[in-house]
Amino acid sequence: MEEKQTSMDRINQFRDDRNWRQFHNEKDLALSISIEAAELLEIFQWKTAEEALEDFEHLKEEIADVLIYSYMLADNLKLDIDEIIQEKLVKNNVKYPVDQSRGMK
Repeated sequence: MEEKQTSMDRINQFRDDRNWRQFHNEKDLALSISIEAAELLEIFQWKTAEEALEDFEHLKEEIADVLIYSYMLADNLKLDIDEIIQEKLVKNNVKYPVDQSRGMK
């Protein structure tokens, strides 16, 4: 039975096929995350949320770019994405208990 490729496998394959790992150090990946996040924000600039959602394909592409660079940074740092998300959710649960945080402004 063939093993299913993960998103990280597909990202690494794309990068490695182009010999781009040499450009993907932690500093440059962190910068790229911020740049792509700014491009995501630009979709919403000077528009209502509803107007921004009219360009849904562009929105999806920018979210994907942020996630791809985030995945590559986590991979460089040998971090398990599911594990670090779970750890952060545990911390957030302590910081924002449901009974004190539900619906708060």
